[in-house]
Amino acid sequence: MAQVEKKAGLLRKSSASRKPLKEKVVLMYEEIFAREDPAKNNPRFWEELFLMKVNLEYLEGKLESLDGDELMKIKDNINSLFQHCIQALGEEHQIRVVNALQTLCALFRGVHQKNKSTSGFDIINMLMGFDKAELRMKDLMESLDTLLCGDGSESLKSLCLKLLLCLVTVTDNISQNTILEYVMINSIFEAILQSVNPYIVKLSIVDDETTLNGKGLVISQALSEYNRQYKDKEEENQGGFFSALTTMVGSMFIADAEEKISVQTNEAILLALYEAVHLNRNFITVLAQSHPEIDLVTTLSTPVPTTPTAPLGTAPPSVDVMSSTELPLDPNLQTSNLLITFLKYSSIVMQDTRDEHRLNSAKLCLIILTCIAEDQYANAFLHDDNMNFRVNLHRMPMRHRKKGADKNICSRPLVCAVLDLMVEFIVTHMMKEFPMDLYLRCVQVVHKLICYQKKCRVRLHYTWRELWSALINLVKFLMSNETVLLTKYNVFHLALLVINLFNMFITYGDTFLPTPSSYDELYYEIVRMHQVFDNLYCMVLRLSTNAGQWKEAASKVTLALVNIRAIINHFNPKIESYAAVNHISQLSEDQVLEVVRSNYDTLTLKLQDGLDQYERYSEQPKEAAFFKELVRSISLNVRKNVSLNTLSQDVLLKEFSSIS
Repeated sequence: MAQVEKKAGLLRKSSASRKPLKEKVVLMYEEIFAREDPAKNNPRFWEELFLMKVNLEYLEGKLESLDGDELMKIKDNINSLFQHCIQALGEEHQIRVVNALQTLCALFRGVHQKNKSTSGFDIINMLMGFDKAELRMKDLMESLDTLLCGDGSESLKSLCLKLLLCLVTVTDNISQNTILEYVMINSIFEAILQSVNPYIVKLSIVDDETTLNGKGLVISQALSEYNRQYKDKEEENQGGFFSALTTMVGSMFIADAEEKISVQTNEAILLALYEAVHLNRNFITVLAQSHPEIDLVTTLSTPVPTTPTAPLGTAPPSVDVMSSTELPLDPNLQTSNLLITFLKYSSIVMQDTRDEHRLNSAKLCLIILTCIAEDQYANAFLHDDNMNFRVNLHRMPMRHRKKGADKNICSRPLVCAVLDLMVEFIVTHMMKEFPMDLYLRCVQVVHKLICYQKKCRVRLHYTWRELWSALINLVKFLMSNETVLLTKYNVFHLALLVINLFNMFITYGDTFLPTPSSYDELYYEIVRMHQVFDNLYCMVLRLSTNAGQWKEAASKVTLALVNIRAIINHFNPKIESYAAVNHISQLSEDQVLEVVRSNYDTLTLKLQDGLDQYERYSEQPKEAAFFKELVRSISLNVRKNVSLNTLSQDVLLKEFSSIS
C-alpha cells in the first residue's frame, strides 16, 4: 500500500512539474531569438512561419524583455525577419500576407518600446540595417500601396492602415519618429485616399469633389456616432427611480448623473476637420451640403449632391449656388449637414472642460468655429435666410432651468445655432476653474460673426437679449472674482472684448439689428444693468490710476466704457424724473422703453474706431504648442486603441478560404 501511494505521489509530482507544451509559432520565435540563423537547419523556416497564427503578445513581450546588448546580438535575425515579412506581402496566399502585416506591427511596436531612450537611427539599424533601410522601406511602402489599391478584402486593407498607424504613432513625439521620414519619401497618398480611412489629416490642396465629399462623410459619421452614443447614455440615465429623484431635485442642484455621462472624445477626427476647414477653402462647401438626417453609414456608398468648388483665391460663391443642393421633398424629414453635426458634437464636448481631453476638444471646436466665422463662404451659408435648420443643441442642467434641449426650437439660419452655442458656453462655465482661453475664443467668434453682419448689413432675427444678458453676467462674474482671477489671468483682455461687443451694437447696431425696437432693447438692458457697468468702471479706474501690473490693460477698458457710461448717465436721470412726475415707484419695461425712445435726440456718443477690426486666426506660432501636445495625445491614444487582434485568424481563414 505504501509503495502504491509512493508511486502515486511521484506521478502527481511528475504531472505537476510538467510544463505546458508551447505552440509551434512560439518555438519558431525562440529560434529567431537565438543567435544562429533559424533557416540554417530548416530551409523552409520562413515559409512555414508565415503560415502560423501570429502570437503578438509573445513577440512584442519578448522584444521588450531583452536589453540592448541582447537585442544587438540577434540583430541579423531581426533584420532577416523584417525582410521576409516584406517578401511575404507579395505572396498570393493571403494568410501569409495577413501574418506578415501583423508581425511587422509587432516588430515596430516591440523594438520602439524597448529602445525609447536610444536614437531613431539605432532602431532603423535594428529593424532593417543602415545599408538596407532605404530599399526595405521602399519595398514595404510599394507593397502597402499595391494592397490598398488592389481588389483585396476590406479586412486586409484595414490591417494595412493599422500598420501605417503603427508606423506614424509608434513614438510619442512625431518629430522624433525617423521611420516617418521613409513613409513621407515613399508616398502612398493616392492609395490612402481610395481607402475607408478616418484618420486622413492633410488634404490642403485637394479640389476633387468626390474626395472632399468622402472626407466630409467620414468625419460626419464619426461625429454622429459620438452624438448617438452620448444620447443613448443620456437616455439610460433618465430611466428608473434614481433618475426620477434626480429630476425632482434638478431645480436646486446640478444632477450628478449628468457628470457620469462620459463618451470618449475623438480628437483625431476633430483634427482632420480642423485641417480641412483651416487649409482648404474648397471644403467649406462640404460643410454646407444638406442631406436627410439619417444614418450616414448607409450614405457612404450613395452619391451625394455636390456644389461646385472654386480654386483658392477666387471670390466666394453666390448664395444661389450654395443653396442649389437638393433637399429632401418630405417636409417632415429634418435635413442636416456636417456643420450641424459638428455643432451638436461641440455642445456635448463643451459642457465639461475639467477633463484634459474634453478641454482640448472644446478648444479645438472653438478654433474650428473661429476659422468658420472668418470665412466668406461659410458666413454666406450661415446667414442665408433661405436655408433654415432646426438644431437641438445639448444643454447643461442648471439650477434655473430644466435639463434637456428645447424641443420646440424653430428653423433658423445656422448662425443662430452658433450664437446659441456661444451663449450656452458663456452662461455655464463661470466657475472656480475658469477656462479663460475658451472664453476669449468664444467672445471672439461672436465678434467675427457680428463684423460680417455689419459689413454685409445682415439683419439677423435673433434673440439678442440672451447674448447681452450672458455678457453682462460674465462681466459681473469677473468683478466678483477679481482677486482670485487676477492671480492667474489678465481679465481685462476679456472684459475689453465684451465691452467692445456692446460698443459694436451701440455704434453699428442700426446696420444689423433686425428692428428699431431691438436697438431700444439694447439701451434698456444697459440701463437696467447699469450697476454692473458702474462697478466695472470703478474697478478699472482704481487699477488704471495705480502704478501696478494691470495699469495699461485696465486703462483700455476705462476708455472703452465711455459710450456705455454716457448712455447710463443720460437716461438714468430721465427715468428717475419720469417716475417722480408720474408718481411711480417701479417703472415697467414698456415705460422705460418709452423714456429711451423719447430721449435719443439729446444723447451724445463718441465715435470709436476699429470696433469692426480683428486679428485673423493664425496657427503659427500662437497655437504651435497646443497642436504639438494634441498630436502627441492623439498618437498615444491611437497606439493604445489600435487592436492588432481584431482580425482573428478564424475570420481570415474563412474570408480567404477560396484562395489557394
